[in-house]
Amino acid sequence: MTTFLLRTLSRSSFATSRSRHPSYACFRLGRTFAVPAAVADEEAETVMFPREGSGVSYGLNWALAGRGVIVKDKAYYNLKMSELEKLGTGKIESMSGLPLYMRGNTTGGTPDISKVQFGKLLKQVASHISSVSSVFVQDGAISSSPTFDAKVRIISDSSSALLPLADILWKTPTRAVSHDSSPLTVYIASSISSKTGENIGFSPKPTTAFAAADIERSSLILCGNAFADVNIIKDALSALAAPIISARGGLPLLARILVSGNSVILLFAPEDTIKSSSDLHGTLLSMDAGVVLSSHGVMPFFQTKDRTVPNVLKRPAAIIFASADSTGALPSISKLSPGQAAYHFLAGYQDGKFTPAYIKGPSPLEPLALANALHSQLKDSEIPTFLINVNDGGKHINGKELLKLVQSSLSADLPKSQLGADDAKVGELKGKYKSFLSGRFEELPEEFSF
Repeated sequence: MTTFLLRTLSRSSFATSRSRHPSYACFRLGRTFAVPAAVADEEAETVMFPREGSGVSYGLNWALAGRGVIVKDKAYYNLKMSELEKLGTGKIESMSGLPLYMRGNTTGGTPDISKVQFGKLLKQVASHISSVSSVFVQDGAISSSPTFDAKVRIISDSSSALLPLADILWKTPTRAVSHDSSPLTVYIASSISSKTGENIGFSPKPTTAFAAADIERSSLILCGNAFADVNIIKDALSALAAPIISARGGLPLLARILVSGNSVILLFAPEDTIKSSSDLHGTLLSMDAGVVLSSHGVMPFFQTKDRTVPNVLKRPAAIIFASADSTGALPSISKLSPGQAAYHFLAGYQDGKFTPAYIKGPSPLEPLALANALHSQLKDSEIPTFLINVNDGGKHINGKELLKLVQSSLSADLPKSQLGADDAKVGELKGKYKSFLSGRFEELPEEFSF
């Protein structure tokens, strides 16, 4: 193979010659980690880059170098499934329950990772990927709308490891990631040392496979077989994408899209309710919780089972909050004002427990900020919202009953809300809401009410 030599200078010589170096603009790789540790020695080294050809590209090589990965031989870009199979892509055995270390999470529920630890891990992973002969790169996006999405670039040491992510991300045009101002980066180091997590100093001691994400760096690292745990990948990507989507004018919400006839409905419900309502599954666009709500309509975070779904679905005909109350304080279905909707969304009440903004996994966005944004959208769009009690007299309603209540929410003759009724049970439940929300959030908007 014909190659050219790229001379990397020591720090001192590079500092004095950068003004006359013609490639300085694209050579500077970033403050935190320019190149793997081995390249940062004081003495100059020579790095081999291949010329343009099959599996090689100057532009891609430079882009990867900007992420700390120096291509040793070839970098394969956006290969089709048939091409991946020719390169030895094998069957992936799914995994679950692997640890996710998140930096920048505001909701808790996941182990912490410090800035120093993530930086150290990222350098080791970039160095590892730089040491393999072939690098595999795949681009995609979270959210089906190119206006309200988060572009993603995957850099992997294995063609097989790409498959789970390629299956859940939306396709994006070639060069879209390169021209995006805030892309996410996923590093997959499937063959890295099993002691990597231990060497970083994670506590508790991780398994050989784990994931680590940093909101500030917009980066996700998958070590070992962590690429096979689709659930933690979706949790991490949802968290990483949320601030990007929000900055682009979309409202990222952990809801599901339900299609009933010609109507599109947003359904907020805990995982237990969804799993136990099998009759509802056929009406859901996806089992994944994650949508973008905007003035344009709604869009799912991840690929759906129906690949013919348009990029943007029409504006929801209704928004449903599934709550659970076995005391009888909540009626089976109630119509809500925008202020009531934001209040019940913020509480996410489920039989004595609260899940603010229905967020179960990690998230960098404050629930109150989401509630305020949702409140504004509801006032502007006048989308009708409803609260459904999925626990009727201590018995969890089934999927058919839930679907019937959802469909009745679209009826013009829905009974007037009874949430404000002067009842001892209602008063007690109001007290629980107030006690939790006032303890968690310093001050709520005046419009928010039970």
